[in-house]
Amino acid sequence: MTQRLDYRSLSPDGVKGLFASQPYLIKALPRPFLDIIWIRVSQINGCAYCVDQHVKDALQHGASERKLHHVAIWWESPLFDAQEQAALAYAEAVTRLEHQRVAADVYEAARSQFDERTLTDLTLAIVAMNAWNRLAIAMRKGAPA
Repeated sequence: MTQRLDYRSLSPDGVKGLFASQPYLIKALPRPFLDIIWIRVSQINGCAYCVDQHVKDALQHGASERKLHHVAIWWESPLFDAQEQAALAYAEAVTRLEHQRVAADVYEAARSQFDERTLTDLTLAIVAMNAWNRLAIAMRKGAPA
């Protein structure tokens, strides 16, 4: 698959704007927790480039290969604690927005695991990754060979 447009060179200020939240999110949420959330969002969206990048990041930040293999089936895996399960369910709900809402039980489960600021930061991280996924997919930026 050939990339359609080199969006980084064509719109450097736009890409810089998308990157602007990254330093904050990386400080606000622990790694590899953040990487795992970004992997799951990217899996749902089918963004090969972002899955590849965030798996590399998660490994660099201490995630086990086994745990990364389980991200796609997190709800059946014993490797994720209650907080991670709530975050992954919430990430799926925010990414899919079925019926244009996040189900109350999913939100409440996340709310029970995170304080208000952390839940807001988690939401921002999910939204940011959805933006990156859509850009990479639209421009056909695939995973490196």
